[in-house]
Amino acid sequence: SLPFDGVLEGLELVKTRGFKLACVTNKPEKFTLPLLQQSGLADYFELVVSGDTLAKKKPDPIQLHHICAQFDVMEVEAMLVGDSATDIAAAQAAGCFVVTVPYGYNQGKPIDESQVDATIRDLSELSSILM
Repeated sequence: SLPFDGVLEGLELVKTRGFKLACVTNKPEKFTLPLLQQSGLADYFELVVSGDTLAKKKPDPIQLHHICAQFDVMEVEAMLVGDSATDIAAAQAAGCFVVTVPYGYNQGKPIDESQVDATIRDLSELSSILM
């Protein structure tokens, strides 16, 4: 599976600006890690939290609380970039800044009208959000 347009550029931008990156997914780890390796994305992430890493998964905010604790940041300092209502619910419950992209797995539900902090066309547009 290949990354969507702008993903590599966006991840590179975030990494070069010194931000820590984590991948949080509801997929089991046995699928997540090989997918990240095959798509060339694994090296961008300092932490991967899969659906079976903790007792609960998104929309519960526990995965995001875990990441923030590992990175020693407060949730209000963290940003989640997601593509689904589940991502939005988890990030909002955790108190994170929420950015959405209009592609990816969104459980067949449009997220265009969701109340989020920002929406971007692809990850290369993160430069307009990051300070």
